[in-house]
Amino acid sequence: MKSRRRIIKPSFKLSNILDNLLKESIEYDEFLTLLDKASDTFFDTPELEFELLLANGLPLEFDEDKVYLKTNKTSIDEQCFCIVDIETNGSSVKKGDQIIELGAVKYKNGEIIDKFESLVYAKEIPPYIQTVTNITPSMLEDAPNLESVLKEFKLFLEDDVFVAHDIKFDYNYISESFEKYDLGRLENRKICSIDLAKRTIDSPRYGLGFLIEVLDIELDNHHRAYYDALATSQIFEKSLSVLSRDKISNVEKLISFSKSSKTIASIKEKEAKEKEIIDKENN
Repeated sequence: MKSRRRIIKPSFKLSNILDNLLKESIEYDEFLTLLDKASDTFFDTPELEFELLLANGLPLEFDEDKVYLKTNKTSIDEQCFCIVDIETNGSSVKKGDQIIELGAVKYKNGEIIDKFESLVYAKEIPPYIQTVTNITPSMLEDAPNLESVLKEFKLFLEDDVFVAHDIKFDYNYISESFEKYDLGRLENRKICSIDLAKRTIDSPRYGLGFLIEVLDIELDNHHRAYYDALATSQIFEKSLSVLSRDKISNVEKLISFSKSSKTIASIKEKEAKEKEIIDKENN
């Protein structure tokens, strides 16, 4: 007897449209049709949703009535990367925690071309966070409120590629903070500098503090947002310096490479196993 269990098909989402864009450009009218079909849009009209995606940092561009991702055509040297770090008074925006410091640098073709640095007003900072960051409540008394800092940062970020050392935390925390103040959500393309470092830098560990020591990076204040963003930019630069630009010719290929299975550790493990097999055969 055949099962009558209902099969629930996955709904079409914005991420499905992005998957299509990663492969090829889409006719503008078709793109609007896909937006209208997506179940997780904000606006009822696809034209407004398209404008929202642009406002939220998705790097879309037109070319002869086709929509494409700029990162699919932009070389690494031509791309502006916004390298970001935050300090917070807790781990969850949904539980009422918030950013207490936000720092970022814009990196393009080997140079820092702009910076963003701001403390953020907060009523409370747990003692252990004060110990780690050296940020005290008195330092935040005259700092701007979170909403104004987020608005400034969103203008600073534009549609640059978002880079952070532990991308899930910084990217999601900022995105959730944006949404809390009705500033949209982050749609910027993103790269985790830890993931990229695991594929480009031979190191036993990849925490920011450890890589700062391994790469002999001079840093005034570790665990302060701007200086950690600056240190991350140097780690990111080191990673880029060893890439084959023939194989990794644009930004999307860089993003894909940063998520690939071939880390330095996995390559070394494979080589060790192959050597072990050869040694056994020779003995």
